[in-house]
Amino acid sequence: MTPTIKHAVEALVFASPKPITLEEIAKAIRGAAVESENLALHPMSEVKEADVAAALAELQAEYEQQGRAFQVTEDISGWTMKTVRESADFVRQLYPEAKPTRLSGPALETLAIIAYRQPVTRADMEAVRGVAVDGVMQVLLDRNLVKIVGRAEVPGRPLLYSTTEYFLQHFGLKNVDELPNADELRRVPLPKAEISEEEKPAKGRKGAKDAAAAPTDGAHGQEGAAPEAVHEAATEAHAEPAGETTHTGQAAEESAPAELQAETAEVEPGDATPASEI
Repeated sequence: MTPTIKHAVEALVFASPKPITLEEIAKAIRGAAVESENLALHPMSEVKEADVAAALAELQAEYEQQGRAFQVTEDISGWTMKTVRESADFVRQLYPEAKPTRLSGPALETLAIIAYRQPVTRADMEAVRGVAVDGVMQVLLDRNLVKIVGRAEVPGRPLLYSTTEYFLQHFGLKNVDELPNADELRRVPLPKAEISEEEKPAKGRKGAKDAAAAPTDGAHGQEGAAPEAVHEAATEAHAEPAGETTHTGQAAEESAPAELQAETAEVEPGDATPASEI
């Protein structure tokens, strides 16, 4: 068999222990063509990233047409092979001990608010949800799904939060624009945290500086105050099909938020875990 660019791309994506980028694939093919004694590989010494992208698109269409048990997908880190959802029950038998830790419904609602409105302050999250989010925020931070990205230019300079690269990897996204109904839900008016009189800068008084430094508190109320659009976003967030696994066999089970929200068990804070454990 005479090697082709498609064969080379397929082999590299399959063999890579982590997602591999177009640049890395093209570089590996060019290196092999230059160093190999096989004259048939020499024409590949000029392979470009566009050639690699075309080969990947061809592989995707080929796997889908043939109904293969795996597929080639791209996320924020690069390209990788994963089993399809229909194969999940079989693959799961290889890893009976891999029980993913569920996020609670409140944690998913808070994560949806951050994903669609980032960067956002904790007080604004509380204004939307109507309850304090201290507990769920600690869970999301510990799971490496959200991170602190700076401070808001408002009195008190509260911390701003956004999603992480791991969040995108876990849900199979290249960027947050791939979230369902991203443009529409970003335009939906949401409650904002109110600044109390004590927090507003005072003119001509020494207390102005202290007032500006006071922390911004969110509005508290009864749970379930989140607007319907945001609540639905928590259950419809784009995710890789439940039960998908990488070609190495590492389970990435049931990452769909709709299924995660069905489980309301508390998540114990801990170090960031692989996608298979969330």
